[in-house]
Amino acid sequence: MKRRLGLLMFLVLVVSLILTGCGNTGGKQDQLTKIRVSEVTHSIFYAPQYVALSQGLFEEEGLEIELTNGGGADKVMTAVLTGQVEVGLAGPEATIYVYNEGKEDNAIVFAQLTNGDGTFLIGREEDPDFSWSDLKGKTIIGGRKGGMPEIILQYVLRNNGLTPGKDVFIDTTMQFNAMPGAFLGGQGDYVILFEPTGSMMEKEGKAHIVASLGKESGEVPYTAYFAKKSYMERNPNIIQKFTNAVYKGQLWIESHSPEEIAQAIKAHFPDTEEEVLTTVVKRYKEQNSWKKDPILLEKDLHVLQKALQDAGELSKTAPYEKIVTPVFGDAAIKNIK
Repeated sequence: MKRRLGLLMFLVLVVSLILTGCGNTGGKQDQLTKIRVSEVTHSIFYAPQYVALSQGLFEEEGLEIELTNGGGADKVMTAVLTGQVEVGLAGPEATIYVYNEGKEDNAIVFAQLTNGDGTFLIGREEDPDFSWSDLKGKTIIGGRKGGMPEIILQYVLRNNGLTPGKDVFIDTTMQFNAMPGAFLGGQGDYVILFEPTGSMMEKEGKAHIVASLGKESGEVPYTAYFAKKSYMERNPNIIQKFTNAVYKGQLWIESHSPEEIAQAIKAHFPDTEEEVLTTVVKRYKEQNSWKKDPILLEKDLHVLQKALQDAGELSKTAPYEKIVTPVFGDAAIKNIK
């Protein structure tokens, strides 16, 4: 009788350990919901995201992130619409294009990550006295036609009295991933690149940063997270948890030094020296590149759509409420201190 009682108590203990996750090597990991995310490119520009990953902020929300490099906003959007990934990180212009094409199950922005352009104008020679008028008659490798880098480049050129296609030629024949190699191979007079690519080329003496598109453009909703409308309707709790983690990353960035941020994201940029990481982080932080909360405001979407219209990429604007929802950002701000 005592042996049976002892065996019964042992089985109860084992079941209790299994149910609570103790003694199970999977533990917390088995409880996480996997979310596939496609980012438009891999850049220090998205530091709040990498902080959220490295500091376990997504795990705190019960999410496991599988991150891939989409290599362009068009490819990221395709991955979202075809169900290859649940969440895309790219320029909000992609959601405008899809909505205007009449797609019924369109993509909707639920969290904004960056607050302005993250590219830098790269030249072949050091030019401390650079002026935008120096670009007259020159060719700039500017990324895919209609993409955020090319649109904001046009926006900045026009603001500095230059007419794209007349005063300056923008080469839109290649995806962003191919641009550094093309420039180093002799194409174009200038190129716009995200970090750390520009600083690494400069450190190697192969090129020089001459201007910041972010400083020139001011606040623009440059990069945001979006998902299909149907996915968001079925999984509002997952979208909320994702937004919470993003907001936590934004708060972490705001309260830490460039040195601390560089250390936190180092694992995501193993080929970049810590000195370069710190320099780039400081540069982005000083020019207010990172959004301090996840809400894409209607007035900022208006600025973006005006830039798209001026560039000839938009015949009609998309209604804010059809392509953006502030609901998840509002809830994150309210509940996370």
